[in-house]
Amino acid sequence: MASRHKRIAMAQLDFLVGDIAGNAARILDAVVTARDKHKADLIIFPELALTGYPPEDLLLRPGFLENADAALDELTSQVRGIDVVLGHTYVTGTRLCNAVSVLSGGERVGPYLKQSLPNYTVFDEKRYFSPGNEPLVVELGGVSVGILICEDIWEPLPARMAADAGADILIVVNASPWFREQDAERDSALQARFRDTQKMIVYVNTVGGQDDLVFDGQSRVVDGSGEIALQAPAFKEGLFLVDLDVEAGTANPAGWETEELDDD
Repeated sequence: MASRHKRIAMAQLDFLVGDIAGNAARILDAVVTARDKHKADLIIFPELALTGYPPEDLLLRPGFLENADAALDELTSQVRGIDVVLGHTYVTGTRLCNAVSVLSGGERVGPYLKQSLPNYTVFDEKRYFSPGNEPLVVELGGVSVGILICEDIWEPLPARMAADAGADILIVVNASPWFREQDAERDSALQARFRDTQKMIVYVNTVGGQDDLVFDGQSRVVDGSGEIALQAPAFKEGLFLVDLDVEAGTANPAGWETEELDDD
């Protein structure tokens, strides 16, 4: 019987918008470190990590999307010995989607297509992306993982769909900017989704600055009691390791490797 215990690396990193090659290299380096140094079973990257967020009008360039697809194919072929949850762009027919796939053993599962597209204040995703309407639940070594993307967690339906499809835990990849009340509002949304689904939630956010947006990180885990069991620091890059016991509903820190962001 497969283990119901997972060591998860939350990759709270700063990805540069438009630097697909550089971001891909960073992703691979983090994958190798999580696998070989920290013995992680799974590593989770933020929303659109491969392109950086928000890519905005770069998404209107066919060559940019082709380069992103090629980088995703290359990363897929390189991943062995660890499962990877990775945010990327996805083109299907005439539709462009904000997506996440699971890379495992040289194969790619998915994609999951973001269902709830924000279109207010600093967000204009409806200008670029088409929404999805289906859950994605992937079985990873005895644990069924439901995938969500950022705004999906602020509405009830996507999380409920993943739970109804058999998810044991929910993973939410994010590019959620900082503002004064945001931290408390995130906790409120996550705990609401826990009440809806009774599923543990791993929430991974990006960090750093992109133009006028500031991303604070503060990735976190909701345990089986619905409480915030642990939270990564603000404005620090790092791999934040957590040991999840799905049966017991517990989440415990398993080593945090951080680097404070500077102004360079």
